[in-house]
Amino acid sequence: MLQRIQTIYLLLCVLISGVLPFFINIWTTENKLEVYADSNTIYIGLFLISAILAVLSIFSFKKRQNQFVLNRLNMILNFIIIGLLVYHSLSLSGEAKVSEKGIGMLLPIFSIVFLALANRAIKMDEDLVKSVDRIR
Repeated sequence: MLQRIQTIYLLLCVLISGVLPFFINIWTTENKLEVYADSNTIYIGLFLISAILAVLSIFSFKKRQNQFVLNRLNMILNFIIIGLLVYHSLSLSGEAKVSEKGIGMLLPIFSIVFLALANRAIKMDEDLVKSVDRIR
């Protein structure tokens, strides 16, 4: 059912992964130039794949196990995004002097938190259905 709490968590994940990286800067270069996710095609692809996985998870509400697996894959993808962002931020030229990290580097972490909350709610639903089936 679409009116569950995990749908809200997954919609927040879609917002964080699909919309916010293109409006919130990831870092600022030494020339005071703000860099967004749309400046690199790898980041565009990974953030959009993450948003698509969250949308697919929303609409697979009849198959809770598939929904759970899609969220786990999405978490792994967000960990990959975090790794790429950390690697890229550590290899920026002039890193020790002037460049600044933006709040956009925290977006995958927020996405992982909401995916974990959604998985917890999905597991609670699954446990509820199993307990009702035991009674019959």
